[in-house]
Formats: sequence, structure tokens, C-alpha cells
Amino acid sequence: MRLPFFYGWIIVVVTFISMAIGVNARTSFSLFFPPIIDEFGWERGVTAGAFSFGFLVSGVVSPLIGRLMDRAGPRAVMELGVVLMAGGMLLAPLTTQPWHLYLTIGVMVGAGSVCLGYSGQSLFLPNWFNRRRGLAMGLAFAGVGIGSMTLLPWVQHMIEQSGWRTACTAMGVLILIVLAPINLLLHKRPEDIGLQPDGDAAPSALVKPVSYVVDSAWADTDWTLSRAVRTARFWWIALGYFGGLYIWYAVQVHQTKYLLDIGFSANVAVWALGAVSLLGIPGQIVLGHVSDRIGREWVWTASCLGFAVCFLALIALAQFPSLLLVYVMVLAQGALGYGLTSIMGAVVLEIFQGKHFGSIFGTIMLTALAGGAAGPWVTGLLHDLTGSYALGFAIAVVMSGLSAIAVWLASPRKVRAVAGQLHRTGTR
Repeated sequence: MRLPFFYGWIIVVVTFISMAIGVNARTSFSLFFPPIIDEFGWERGVTAGAFSFGFLVSGVVSPLIGRLMDRAGPRAVMELGVVLMAGGMLLAPLTTQPWHLYLTIGVMVGAGSVCLGYSGQSLFLPNWFNRRRGLAMGLAFAGVGIGSMTLLPWVQHMIEQSGWRTACTAMGVLILIVLAPINLLLHKRPEDIGLQPDGDAAPSALVKPVSYVVDSAWADTDWTLSRAVRTARFWWIALGYFGGLYIWYAVQVHQTKYLLDIGFSANVAVWALGAVSLLGIPGQIVLGHVSDRIGREWVWTASCLGFAVCFLALIALAQFPSLLLVYVMVLAQGALGYGLTSIMGAVVLEIFQGKHFGSIFGTIMLTALAGGAAGPWVTGLLHDLTGSYALGFAIAVVMSGLSAIAVWLASPRKVRAVAGQLHRTGTR
């Protein structure tokens, strides 16, 4: 049945909903954390370790999920994520020992989050668009921000009214009844259902097809994982993504505690964290669209600059505690920094497009997730050693610059042009 609009926008809507529920289901652990400690009396490190262990698990399984995407497509990957995440949420209320939490919230929810989160969705969504690839991904990933503003308050209310076990069960049921059916609408690429990216007409002998390729020799190569890892571009992307998630999670984990430490009220600290997520919604959409016009490298650089300004503002706040600097920090982090997610899949696809893209992207995300784990740990360790966040935040500023430089050296623009730069390929 022919639709009055491009089927790719259905893919965007499904991804939006999956991200809103799937990513925030994992984030909701921070809400379950206090009542679990109150009930069992476990040490904070032991209890929080379940979430950290899940982060480690997600990194380990990322290449495997990429390979599964190459072989079985998005339906299999997303439904596996639904089963794992919903199963972890439904079994977590049976917890009586710490290892139960590590198995459910850690292994099952952590592994499921790779499928339903940024990594899994970036394995197929970029295939559906050429001209509007950045915009489509920005719109889809904005679901995380919408979900954090709607889903998490609902979970917190349920915890207060009925306890963490009921809230956890409700989250598992929500994942099953909403995500399991809608993910059946997914397809890996438009060609699988007789369409072209962006809904364009099929190329014919009478009409010269638009080509986005700048480097034909590179684009025509059958890129396997083994071939990709032998290129400098692969490792520049890996370094860029390591730095990107390093700075993202370094500030996300430590920002609230830091603001409290330097004298701001709990209301200001909580508002700042929520405002970043709120600003991230238009930030992802606008920067994703802008990347389709001027190129992925410029937007990645703008996002890294946003994080650098954020960390510099945090450093300055220790000496000049003012709400103005808090506003600067929040605006730079949310409106600019969150733009990273809207082009993460696009950068890799435009360099290593092909039937093995999933394996390549999944392996690169392993290094990215390592950065996400290293950022909070290094920043916290340096605080413990020096008694201050200044050095940790300064290193994060350097990492911001290093990440931007690495993506420029990977140079996706030299392989495939974005829609706004088609003059470089000789076609329009």
C-alpha cells in the first residue's frame, strides 16, 4: 500500500518512541537507587556498581549487536533489546541479593540498552535518508529528551506512591506493550521495501542520479571490519567518539554534585540538569539539520566547543559563583553539546557504508562506550587525589579539542558530501 508520505518518517517515529522509553528506562536506575539502598542497607558503591557493570556489558556486546544487525536486520535487534530490557525490569523486583541487581539491571538492561539506544538505532536509521540524514536523526534522538521530561517524573511518582518494585514492574510492562509491536514496522533500508532514500524516485536512464560520492575508489571498496581497522580513518573516528562520550558523561555524572559543593542550592543543581536535557531537544534537531547543509565535521566541532565552554564555565564558577555562568554552562552543554548524537551514525556510514556497516559501527561504539566509562571515573579520581574538580574539568576541555580534531582527520566530507555540499561531487 502506497503511503501519502515517505515511509522513512515512520522509521523516525518508531525510533523516537523507542529512544524515549528505552534510554530513559535505563536512566531510571538513578530513581530506584535511593529506595533500594534504604531497603537493603547495601553500600552505595556496591549498589551503584550494577549500573556501572551494565555500562561495561553494553560496551562488550556492542560489536555483537552490530554483527546481528548486518545479518538479521533491525527487527531482530530491537525485539532482542525489548526482551532483555523488559525482562530485566520485570525480574529486578525479585532482588534479595546484590548479584540479582547486577544480573537484571546490569546485564539484561545494559545489553538491552545497546539495542534500543543510540548505538542500535544508528545502525539502520541513517540508511533511510541522504539529504535529510542529520535532521532525521536529530528528530529521532530528541525522543530521549521528551522521555526524560515525561517518563521519569511518572516513575518517581509511582515510587513515592507504591514503591520501587511496582515502578520497575510498570516500566517492564510499558516496554513490552509499546515497543514490542511498533518495532515490527522497522526495515533496515528503503530498498528492502522497494523505495529509495528520502523517498526519491528510482533512478532511470533518462535522469542522471544524484551522487553524494566524492572519493569513488574509497566508496566502491567493500568495507569489512578487518579492512576498516587497517585504515587511519577508523582509528580517528574511534578516538573522536571516545573523546565525545568522555566529555559527555564526565559532566553529566559530576555536574550536580559539583554545583552543590560550590554552594548552589539543590533546586539550582536539579534545574540545571533538567534544563540541559530540555535544551538538548532543539539542539539535536537544529544541529542535525545544519550538518546536512555544511557538513558533519563542523557540527561535531560546534558540539565539542559547547562542551569545552561548559567545562570552562564550571571551572570559573568555583571563583565566580553566579547564575549567569550556570546559564552559560547549561546553554553550551544542551544546545550545542548534545548535537553529537545527531551525527554519530552519519559520520561512520558516510565513510564505511556497505553491508558490514553494523560490525564496523558496533566496534567503534565499543571505544566510544569506553570513553563514556572513562570520563566520569577519571574526573572523579582526579577530584579524590587533588580535592578539586579543576584538573579533571581542564582535561575534559583538552579532550573536547582532541575529539573535534580527530573527526576532521577522519574527514567524512572527503568520502561523501552532504546535501548542502553536492557541488563538490559535480551533481545537484
